Amino acid sequence: MSHANPLLRDGHEVQLLEGSVEYFPALIATIGAARHRVRLETYIFDLTGSGADIAQALMGAARRGVNVQVVVDGYGTGAIPYPWPERLAAAGVQWAVYSPPGTLGLLVPGRWRRLHRKLCVVDGDTAFCGGINILDDFHDPNHGGLAAPRFDFAVRVRGPLVAEADDTMGVLWQRMQAARRLRARQLAGALESLREAPAAASPRVADPADTLARAALVLRDNVRHRSRIERAYRRAISTARSEVIIANAYFVPGRKMRKALIRAAQRGVRVQLLLQGRYEYFMQYYSSRPVYGALLQAGVEIHEYSPSFLHAKVAVVDGQWATVGSSNLDPLSMLLAREANVVVDDAGFAGALRERLLRAMREAGTRMDPAEFANRSLRERAFEWLALGLMRLALLVHGKEYL
Repeated sequence: MSHANPLLRDGHEVQLLEGSVEYFPALIATIGAARHRVRLETYIFDLTGSGADIAQALMGAARRGVNVQVVVDGYGTGAIPYPWPERLAAAGVQWAVYSPPGTLGLLVPGRWRRLHRKLCVVDGDTAFCGGINILDDFHDPNHGGLAAPRFDFAVRVRGPLVAEADDTMGVLWQRMQAARRLRARQLAGALESLREAPAAASPRVADPADTLARAALVLRDNVRHRSRIERAYRRAISTARSEVIIANAYFVPGRKMRKALIRAAQRGVRVQLLLQGRYEYFMQYYSSRPVYGALLQAGVEIHEYSPSFLHAKVAVVDGQWATVGSSNLDPLSMLLAREANVVVDDAGFAGALRERLLRAMREAGTRMDPAEFANRSLRERAFEWLALGLMRLALLVHGKEYL
């Protein structure tokens, strides 16, 4: 079976990393070996626990003369506690905040466009991409300490797609610097920032002895790449022959995605969803449930994960196609946020991710019973339709149609 995708290119080394317990040591080691430049983007940068280790690695690189650029989302990352701002600045870490919420915060619809991708590129040679924020596995900014680690994934990549990741991060950095200078009425400096071309990364030349995979970086933004991630999902689901496994934190799929999943199940494909079973946010938790009924009726299996927060945004199709990234299957990710996923066409990588997802379903998931779901209480149904109505209203205010 072939999940044809013109974006996929040969020559990638791809390593799966589960949780910050695997991701952070790999990231720290790569930053520690940096010689020229580190670019890092994240929605949340939290300095509690092991998150501070990433800050220390960035400061160490900057002190060695490495150009360190960090972009955090203005809503996801609150004010950095004292004395960290001074320490980061003194070390030479360049820190920028994407779309600070301002006085009215998210009451202004224009502020809903967030930087949700989690990317890091070191020396134009190695990239990291996934759903893992700079946030300790056992800590949540809103809920405090966690009894079990957050369930999430990232990938470490070397190969041709690294140059694309480096370029897109460089363009965003330059535009943010230009905007900052415009706000400071430094028109000449702003124009200079926009004229500067990002330094091109030199893709690593693969060793013939390496075990290489076909892979692609799939971006979502509000200009050129508005639906690339969703199309990649739908393409893989529509060509699936035997199995679709999706783990997604905030699952409110649009009509086209729902139809793709239902049609796959109806033609005999085993479709398994591992979804958030633990209450985190009212709208995200309840708005997903009105779509469960049609999926369950079509034979889709829904497993709820509740030992800790499920934060993964990953999928495996037919044990060959896989994706790991930052994009949820909900309106915010699909319509408004900057997102980044890596798509991999490789049986070894897909098999490793598949095994971890099946183990999570088997050991930590609870399969939803269609009959019990159909008989849920009126109170639950009221919460569901209230949450879905609020989401529809929010999309209407923003002039978007999705659900």
